[in-house]
Amino acid sequence: MFEKVKQLLVEELRVKEGDVTMEAELANDLGVNSLELADLVLACEDKFGVTIDDEDLHTFITVGDVVNYLEEKNG
Repeated sequence: MFEKVKQLLVEELRVKEGDVTMEAELANDLGVNSLELADLVLACEDKFGVTIDDEDLHTFITVGDVVNYLEEKNG
């Protein structure tokens, strides 16, 4: 799942591949703003066939948070 999320970050948001780690913070380390986060959420929903609730967005601090959330949603 990490590799898939990493690929989305690199392809959709033009994040440097070497910067993407499980511990990397989306905003502070990768420079993802709120609009880009929305784009990432839409891309994840399309790619993984899940629905991400708006209330859950505040939990997406690190790449690992996104990966763990998607793993839970995909069972």
